[in-house]
Amino acid sequence: MPAVPPRSGEAIFASAERVNAELFTLTYGAIVRQLITDLEEVDEVNKQLDQMGYNIGVRLIDEFLAKSNVTRCVDFKETAEVIAKVGFKMFLGVSATVTNWDAEGTTCSFVLEDNPLVDFVELPDTCQGLHYCNVLNGVIRGALEMVSMKTEVTWIRDMLRGDDTYELQVKLLKQIPEEYPYKDDE
Repeated sequence: MPAVPPRSGEAIFASAERVNAELFTLTYGAIVRQLITDLEEVDEVNKQLDQMGYNIGVRLIDEFLAKSNVTRCVDFKETAEVIAKVGFKMFLGVSATVTNWDAEGTTCSFVLEDNPLVDFVELPDTCQGLHYCNVLNGVIRGALEMVSMKTEVTWIRDMLRGDDTYELQVKLLKQIPEEYPYKDDE
C-alpha cells in the first residue's frame, strides 16, 4: 500500500470546520482584556498568555498530526518549515516564512506578513509592554515539546509596536530523547 502523502496546510484549512474569524478575533481580544483587568501587570499577562498557548499547543499537536499526515521530520529545519507552511495555514489561515537561521541550525524566525489575531486591535499606552499574541509562543513551544523538542520562543518584531512585520524567534534548546513506556521482551 503506498504511503499517504502529507496534506498541505491550504487543503486542510479549506476542508476544516471553522468559527467565524471575526468571532475568534474578538473572543481572543476579550480574553486578553480580561487578563489585563484581572492581573493588572503586563508581564503577568504575557506569562499567562504564554501558558495558555502552551496548554493549547500540547493538545493541538494531536489534531495537527492526525489531519496533516505529516511524518516524522528529520531535523529542526524541516520541522520549522512544516510549522510555517502547514501548521500556521491549518490553524490560522496564514503562512509564515522561515528565515534568519543561525549557523548551527538551532535558531530561526517565523515571519508573518498577516496575523488574524490582531484584527481590530490597538494597544493603549498603558499596555506597551504587552505581547498581545504571546499565545502563539506558547502554542509553538507546547506542540514542539510533545514531539521531543524543548524550545524557547520570543517575539522579535510586532506590528502592534510599530514594526513592519511580525517575527517570532524559535530556538531549539534540546532534543529530548523519546522514552517508550515499556521494554520489548527478549
